[in-house]
Amino acid sequence: MTDQFELTEDQLAIQDAARKFTADRITPFAAEWDEKHIFPRDTIKEAADLGFAAIYVSEESGGIGLGRLEAALIMEAMAYGCPSTSAFISIHNMAAWMIDTFGSDDLKGRYLPDLVTMDKIASYCLTEPGSGSDAAALKTKAVLDGDHYVVNGSKQFISGAGANDVYVTMVRTGEDGAKGISCLVVDKDTPGVSFGANEKKLGWHSQPTAQVIFDNARIPVANRVGAEGDGFRFAMMGLDGGRLNIGACSLGGAQRCLDEAVAYTNDRKQFGKRISEFQNTQFMLADMATDLEAARALLYLAAAKVSANAPDKTKFAAMAKRLATDSGSKIVNDALQLFGGYGYLQDYPIERFWRDLRVHSILEGTNQVMRMIVAREMLRQ
Repeated sequence: MTDQFELTEDQLAIQDAARKFTADRITPFAAEWDEKHIFPRDTIKEAADLGFAAIYVSEESGGIGLGRLEAALIMEAMAYGCPSTSAFISIHNMAAWMIDTFGSDDLKGRYLPDLVTMDKIASYCLTEPGSGSDAAALKTKAVLDGDHYVVNGSKQFISGAGANDVYVTMVRTGEDGAKGISCLVVDKDTPGVSFGANEKKLGWHSQPTAQVIFDNARIPVANRVGAEGDGFRFAMMGLDGGRLNIGACSLGGAQRCLDEAVAYTNDRKQFGKRISEFQNTQFMLADMATDLEAARALLYLAAAKVSANAPDKTKFAAMAKRLATDSGSKIVNDALQLFGGYGYLQDYPIERFWRDLRVHSILEGTNQVMRMIVAREMLRQ
């Protein structure tokens, strides 16, 4: 009866490989990356050696061709060491997947070999200064001029901006609204492309975040992904997977903090006994573990639905993202409370996870927008 809820042998092997990579190459260094704002490009590239730069890029294109559940397992495992770094790798995967799934053979041939190996790293550019949740209102304009588009505008909060090599960018080529949006692949060294200063963020210190600015940048028509007007559809399909991955990053971070809290409360003594012996502590830990498993179960189900292209995949991806990120942040906050004053110190990892997970309820669609999506899908029935 329980077999249907168990991971397969292949999935367990993938999870184990990601956990070992995290334990060896991420966890021991994550605190320093955070404190010194180090972008660990070499470590990120090492993940590509395991196929983690092209998780759902097809095998024909050089990827490992896995599903969304396997991707979630990888992101969750890496986030146990550093949610910021895991999320960064997720974004690269979304960009590579978009090129592989919707790009021409020429486009795939020019970009995917370097993206699969992470000899080049990709950013995804949708959000703008004036269009966050209302993504279909984006203003970055691409005007056709011969065999090029002339692009003007800017993108906001772009992970990897200025450091990455390739920018999968949503632009307006037509009418207002979703139907006028197209997708272009832009090289970092394109004349007219520049970058703003690195944002000073609460968390996610292991990756740079900045504006991408287009000033009469000429992008070849051959770099368009799919047909004109298809960009918004691609973006929304990408976000289904992105929401699963960011939810998985919250699961990984929450699991780490729960494990740290169990160990700490078993060691820390007050009033003559370990604080884990107090009923209040036990109740908190029990609720943290229950909420984590509930969020994990929903996220894994949603991932299976996205892989299967189920009719309700978008609703379940939104549900899972909302629950996993809200629950993850609460679990980490409760872990910090159990640590007391020590949880507030950078000597312990809890405060870093508290900062890193806070943004998860904002990006890939705010959790308020997730509720809107779920309600909309329910009311359509």
